[in-house]
Parts: sequence; C-alpha cells; structure tokens
Amino acid sequence: MAEAYIYDAVRTPRGRGKQDGSLHEVSTLGLATTALKAIKERNKLDTHMVDDVVLGCVDTVGESGSDIARVSALTAGYGDQVPGIQINRFCASGLDAVNFAAAQVMSGQHDMTIGGGVESMSRVGIGSEGGAWPVDPSAALPAYFMPQGVSADLIATKYGFTRDDVDAYAVESQKRAAEAWKDGRFSKSIAPVRDINGVTILDHDEYMRPGTNMQSLASLKPSFIMMGEQGGFDAVALQAHPEIEQVNHIHHAGNSSGIVDGAAAVLLGSAEAGKRAGLKPRGRIRAFCNIGSEPAMMLTGPVDVTRKLLKRAGMNFNDIDLFEVNEAFASVVLRFMQAFDADPKKVNPNGGAIALGHPLGATGAMLVGTALDELERTGKSTALITLCIGAGMGTATIIERV
Repeated sequence: MAEAYIYDAVRTPRGRGKQDGSLHEVSTLGLATTALKAIKERNKLDTHMVDDVVLGCVDTVGESGSDIARVSALTAGYGDQVPGIQINRFCASGLDAVNFAAAQVMSGQHDMTIGGGVESMSRVGIGSEGGAWPVDPSAALPAYFMPQGVSADLIATKYGFTRDDVDAYAVESQKRAAEAWKDGRFSKSIAPVRDINGVTILDHDEYMRPGTNMQSLASLKPSFIMMGEQGGFDAVALQAHPEIEQVNHIHHAGNSSGIVDGAAAVLLGSAEAGKRAGLKPRGRIRAFCNIGSEPAMMLTGPVDVTRKLLKRAGMNFNDIDLFEVNEAFASVVLRFMQAFDADPKKVNPNGGAIALGHPLGATGAMLVGTALDELERTGKSTALITLCIGAGMGTATIIERV
C-alpha cells in the first residue's frame, strides 16, 4: 500500500458565527475557495495533478449544498478536470475528508488529493439540514436521542466532573490559545480571508476571550437545564443510564465549543507525486479509523476510537507525543484524559474549540494542520487527532512528522 504524505495544510481564521462576525459577509463558497486558493498558491501547484477534492460540510443546504467541493475547486481556478465530493459525518466531516483523500492515495487509485472542510455557521445555521434522527420516533426512541449539551452534562455526571472542573478546563483552553497566537504558532497555516478588492477581512481567530477566568465563567448559567428538565431529556438520559440519579447540568457557552465560520484544506499525495510537483513532504498519514459509540452518551467516541486505532496501528497510548481532541464540550476532553490517564500538557497544547470555535465541517481538517505545526515546532514525531460525533461515533487519525 502506498504512503499518503501531507505536503501542506492551511486554514482560514475562525470568524464569530453570528451576523456581527467578520466572515458573515463571506459565503460558504468564498471560505472554501480561500483555502483551496491558498494551497494552490503557496505550493505553486499545477492543479492538473490534483485527482480529487474532498470537503466536509455538515449543513449542506442552500449555499453550502450542491457539492461545494466541486464548485469551490472551479472558483479557486483548479480547472475543469479536477472533481470534488462533499461528505458529512457531522463534527468529524473535515477529518474524514482528509482520511478519504488519503485513502485514495494509499489505495493507489489517485496520486494527489486535497481533503478539507468548510462551514459558515453565521449564514447556514446549525441544524438547517434537519434529518430523521432527532424527529422520527423510529430513530429517536431506540437511540435515546437527546441534545448534545444534555449528553455532555450526562458524561460529566457519570464520570464525576464538577462545574469547577469544566470551567477550569475552559480557562486553560483560552489561556493556551492566547499564548499560541502571541507566539505566532498559527501564523504559518493561516490563509487570510480577503474581499474582491484584495482587502483583508480577517486574519486572526476572533472568537477568543483571553480575559476569561473562573469568576467570569461562574456568572454564566448552565445552558441545558431547560432542555433537560422541561424538555424531558433528563428523563431520557436516566432511562438510558439508570445508574444516574439525576443529571448535573454544568455546561454553558463558556465551556462549550464556539459557533464560528471557517474552512481548511490539506494537500496529500504519494512520494512520486510530490517529487513531480517539486514538493517536500511535511508529514504522513500513518493510520485512521472510525467507530460507533453509545448514541445516548454520544460524545465518548474519542475514547473508543482511540483504543481501536492504537490497536490497529500496533501502538500504545504512550507512543503518541501529541493529542488534538476536539473541545466540543469540556467534559469530552476531560473524559478522554481520564480514560487514558493522559498528561494534560500533551492534549490540545494550543487550546481548542472552546477558545477558538468549532466550524463543524472544517474542524477536523484544521486540527490536522494544528497538530502538524505543533510537531514541527516542538521537534516531536507523532500526533493523534480525534473528534466526537453526533449520534454516537468517533473518528481518529495518527500522523507522523517527516
């Protein structure tokens, strides 16, 4: 089987996913086009060499629908010969897009591909696509459907995380993200978003709140009490987990992932394709896999898929130098670290989605670039990237620095 090398990884900055966010005026197509253009221009890439573009996108309706990967390849000037495919595995869509693109190279069917993702949450609201899972009783009842925030609170309750625990984690995420920006750790991979006149609209992550502390978070009320108590989802949680007496609601906007806009792209290829393009590989995809996890608890997939992936790769947890675990909610990462007795310094060292935001379809691809940059900065070798996923799933990828 051929090796899939990573030749480059870029992302847009994350803009606040509201009407007053800097990227609200930029369409989903514009965000994806920015990332693809950056890959092309940074690498002086002959796009005739690109065999496919795979982009993750979660709410694929309106301007985000109709195969945004193919359309953005055209608007980025890749030429008529470059195809594109849009995929959706909820929050892991961007990572799965990278994995799908890598698999095409590893199988020998393609020589050079791009994996990435895009989401404009200010323009196409979360949940716009709808679906059977939350509303069709034949799907919702046996899966113990509940909103993700209630599931996050259920995880915290079951595994013993307090309000102070999740708030302290959130403060640390903000601190790490602010330090990373101050040190210029993200600058290598940021593709500024510009308007049609070339004027920069946004060149930094604008969701961060570096002044966050325990006192400011203490003033925030839990976000999911009404859903749980009045919406009846606490009863669903107790039905799925009768060992729990009651759900302790502790998550709020300050210790949950931020709603933002953004896009990312990762250039992958075989060794031979890289040589033809005059490119030097920065890393390689060592292994990846997916798993289904309990639908009610829903967000524990990173634990399950990490165990599966390490076994398949013939590795131990301590073989990994760095972990990027998407901060969908603080309890997700706390449970991951608890399950593996992980060193907190090795997990999300540059902050995560609590501080930076979570542009659903793009986040996984962004984390690949973040992990690769950090491996290069620290001189370390191996990173594992993983995300929890709606309906109870997990995706994980191991990359190695070259």
